[in-house]
Amino acid sequence: MSPSARRALSPLAYGGDYNPEQWPREVWEEDMRLMREAGVTLVSLGIFSWARIEPRPGTYDWEWLDTIVGMLHDAGIRIDLATPTVVPPAWFYRAHPEALPVTRDGARLAFGSRGAICHSNADYRAAAAQITTRIAERYGDHPAVALWHVHNEYGAPVLTCYCDNCAAAFRTWLQGRHGSLDALNEAWGTTFWGQLYGDWDEITPPRTTPTVCNPAQQLDFQRFADAQARANFCAERDILHRLSPGVPVTTNFMVAPSQCEGVDYWAWGAEVDLVSNDHYLVTDGRRTHVNLALTADLTRSVAGGAPWLILEHSTSGVSWQQHNPAKAPGEMARNSLGHVARGSEGAMFFQWRQSRSGAEKFHSAMLPHGGTGTRVWREVADLGRRVGDLAGLRTTRTRADVAMVWSWESWWAQKLEWRPSQDLDARERLDAFYEALYDRNLTVDFFPPSGLGDLDPERYPLLVVPQLYAAPAGIAADLERYVSRGGTLLVSFFSGIVDENDTVHPGPVPGALRDVLGLTVEEFDALLPGEKLTVTAGPDTTFEADLWSEFVVPNVPDGCETVATFADGRAAGHPALTRHALGDGAAWYLATRLTGADLAAVVDLAVSDAGITPAGLPHDVELVVREGESGTFRFAINHTDAEVKVVLPDGTCAAVAAGAVEILRDPR
Repeated sequence: MSPSARRALSPLAYGGDYNPEQWPREVWEEDMRLMREAGVTLVSLGIFSWARIEPRPGTYDWEWLDTIVGMLHDAGIRIDLATPTVVPPAWFYRAHPEALPVTRDGARLAFGSRGAICHSNADYRAAAAQITTRIAERYGDHPAVALWHVHNEYGAPVLTCYCDNCAAAFRTWLQGRHGSLDALNEAWGTTFWGQLYGDWDEITPPRTTPTVCNPAQQLDFQRFADAQARANFCAERDILHRLSPGVPVTTNFMVAPSQCEGVDYWAWGAEVDLVSNDHYLVTDGRRTHVNLALTADLTRSVAGGAPWLILEHSTSGVSWQQHNPAKAPGEMARNSLGHVARGSEGAMFFQWRQSRSGAEKFHSAMLPHGGTGTRVWREVADLGRRVGDLAGLRTTRTRADVAMVWSWESWWAQKLEWRPSQDLDARERLDAFYEALYDRNLTVDFFPPSGLGDLDPERYPLLVVPQLYAAPAGIAADLERYVSRGGTLLVSFFSGIVDENDTVHPGPVPGALRDVLGLTVEEFDALLPGEKLTVTAGPDTTFEADLWSEFVVPNVPDGCETVATFADGRAAGHPALTRHALGDGAAWYLATRLTGADLAAVVDLAVSDAGITPAGLPHDVELVVREGESGTFRFAINHTDAEVKVVLPDGTCAAVAAGAVEILRDPR
């Protein structure tokens, strides 16, 4: 977080998206009064307002926006002012229909939603720069503007475009990445199926093909699409930095793998002055509070461990899932304070006042259709008071216990066609291993595969790699250094297989990881749906496995030791769980999919090997620590329907009511 971003979030941010253009002006005065009553300190303004600001090309209507900016300033409410470039007006698309994105099948999407943008389109880029410039010139030095908000949720609902403009831009991007056609042909493996390119103009986006398209081409195109959107963000950011110096710039990420797949947030995190994130509970049958914790930990990691901001979440139910349950009483506060515990400098919502029209009129808001007599409003006001009392948090950071590797690029590569099993799912393994660590009350810092060179085993005694299909060659030395210095490494199957071009590493798999793991895999065995295996770890210890097994062979000499074995199936007799002592540490490898208590038992072995003693907390109770100059803040979050006792490091107990959050402070 930049110094300017830290100043922008003083005091902690509390509020939400504010869309006054949806309401008559007599409502605005009521909004100011109720915002003060709820403890609102910051609102995001103007995200979808391009057509109101510029109703016709080059004609600007500032009166309404000047009025609302002045009213917010008079009310003491700071503004996260948006560039509305996620929603070009209808007149723009009428003049420039080629700015609408084209699908892989060649269909051009239509106006009438949001985010329908070809990020390679020169007319869009020029118009976005123009509206950004005009807004920054008018409000760049306004004292109410605390933060700039570029665009909205890049990557949602569409990131890729397959039009001819994108084809030309893709070729330019490829020349920058690969340098020469010979290098591109080598990286893409084009000798397979006779796909050699002799001229740059022969290359197109990976449009619909008769059968599987070149996987390296698809992977590069995803990187390109992400880079084009990021370049558009940077162009707007640079305008804002020039015209509004000292005011930090952000864009709202969607870091949760459950919500966005196509954006490499490791790359984006380096471009913003403040990392901000949107997170919504996905009702897919999983424990939603665990997904929230994972997302918050991952967002903090994208921010390099610095404080960040939850810029959108919901007060209750959303509107875009097949089923949208309301949040239970107290759940909103648990969600909000859970984000704060894991590094957020406040709690922001979508949105302030619930819309009466449009696609999200059933999406909850701080001020519901039912008004101030509702449970949601009462909880919003109560939470505003709690957030207002947490000013001391601003000098603290969340303390993590263990480390985990996550790569969006590896996920993209693994999701491509013709893998050994269509059921391989890096996100599922991420969720499963994270959940096991969460249940041991271990807070996680995430790292990209390229960020492990200086990982300190004393700071992070355990490093988990839940699934890393695509691993750079350099990771081998980084992991060997980490383990030999005393770290404990836990790696799951189908990791270290290919490089950044989706090319199998030379020699036996798991190429990049075989030396640190002390083994080779002679053959994969993808199990059929419903097929189960038994893994034996001793006369009285067995696990049930599915999805995957491998013909694992320990290296000779000085290879791994076998901890558990496949008792049946085609890989019967081969190791299923191994441990390789290396220097002062050890590397564990799990060659199959375990779930639930069986996976937890394996995680326990690695946790114990790392010398970690987890806090003994009741199930679904968190204890997350933020610490710094102003002291130590312990967030005890009870997701159960019964009161619990939490034992603190000094041996005392704190009672936490059912569904409640207690924040316990140890001052310096």
